[in-house]
Amino acid sequence: MTVKTRFAPSPTGYLHVGGARTALYSWLYARNMGGEFVLRIEDTDLERSTQEAIDAIMEGMQWLGLNWEEGPYYQTKRFDRYNQLIDQLIEEGKAYKCYCSRERLDALRETQMANGEKPRYDGTCRDGADQEAPYVIRFRNPTEGSVVFDDHVRGRIEIANNELDDLIIRRTDGSPTYNFCVVVDDWDMGITHVVRGEDHINNTPRQINIYQALGAPVPEFAHVSMILGDDGAKLSKRHGAVSVMQYRDDGYLPEALLNYLVRLGWSHGDQEIFTRQEMIDLFSLDAINKSASAFNTEKLLWLNQHYMKSMDPAYVAEHLQWHMQDQQIDLENGPALEQLIGVMAERCQTLKELAAASRYFYEEFEEFDATAAKKHLRPVAQQPLELVKEKLEALTEWTAEAIHQAIQDTAAELELGMGKVGMPLRVAVTGAGQSPGLDQTLLLIGRTRSVARITKAVEFVANRANS
Repeated sequence: MTVKTRFAPSPTGYLHVGGARTALYSWLYARNMGGEFVLRIEDTDLERSTQEAIDAIMEGMQWLGLNWEEGPYYQTKRFDRYNQLIDQLIEEGKAYKCYCSRERLDALRETQMANGEKPRYDGTCRDGADQEAPYVIRFRNPTEGSVVFDDHVRGRIEIANNELDDLIIRRTDGSPTYNFCVVVDDWDMGITHVVRGEDHINNTPRQINIYQALGAPVPEFAHVSMILGDDGAKLSKRHGAVSVMQYRDDGYLPEALLNYLVRLGWSHGDQEIFTRQEMIDLFSLDAINKSASAFNTEKLLWLNQHYMKSMDPAYVAEHLQWHMQDQQIDLENGPALEQLIGVMAERCQTLKELAAASRYFYEEFEEFDATAAKKHLRPVAQQPLELVKEKLEALTEWTAEAIHQAIQDTAAELELGMGKVGMPLRVAVTGAGQSPGLDQTLLLIGRTRSVARITKAVEFVANRANS
């Protein structure tokens, strides 16, 4: 048997981290088992489904690298198939027409709730005759016995059939409903394992009865727990409940987000960092934890910096380029992004932060940071700046080693500590008080631009001394 999993989002909003984790678990299990992964768009909610949401889901999946073998399938293109099977169930007596008005159903619900009962359809039309009135189609749920299934996360679950009512499978407008469509889709697409959120547990017994009524094989289920905010409450925008693409915009690498999400409910010993292949090789549905997981942004930032520092700089540079362009940083005059990552990744946690902190490598700054200039571009800095500029101009090769030696020689000649030379020089060439090591910083800025900036700083110091 070929293992087949699916991710089946409803296109009523963006792809959020909870959905992305479900997609990841489904994708990993298919890959681990040498199976196939299907993408299905469950767009039967015609009023709320949008093309914009579909595009956002597809973009998020592609950015994460969760590729699929089949799909995307769209439920709205399969209505003929659903209705064919609904008609078949009616003919077999496994479904029936229900003429109950909305007013009657609302009143029934209010009465049941007032009596402390669970709201449910009372079966009034279950064995009634045809009428000349609008109707829905209800599934004739068994009234005896139980539905039993072994969930990979929850263990054995048993629900008595008399706790389930006859759910609607086709609306008055002729459109089929979610609980029926999902069963037919999983059957037609050969889905063997369904990974989804715990909020679907109540749907599962109903769906299992529909599988059995259709004579379809019942897949295995894994219902994963919800993700909470780090305050223990429901995930909010402040705690990570945003579009997956917002993480791209905020400067995260897809590998960091995947690594973080896989650990939100699954573990392999104490291991924290996993390559994509390690996730595939080690993943198991039975190792998913049934407890809810808390979203921790600090942990995600830590992982992101790890990947920024450890992945192939050429790959990281591909993602960094998007942020450089987004921040309108002109890359024409400056170092290769691969070189930049080598010196800046240690200092930044996100690519967005790295891009913003690297502008001085590519563009001129209008003025020096006021605090840094006040502290380090004082009159006493003029002589060190003039001498180091002279030595830098005289270098026969522009290398980190030669630059470092020029700075050291300046300090030695003037009998100053390295900070008395280095800090004014740093402010002079970067405009601010922080940067990577000066030898690497000047190397990447380049000789011509470095010398010009030191000249500008000397003039600034001189003017300040005379004012």
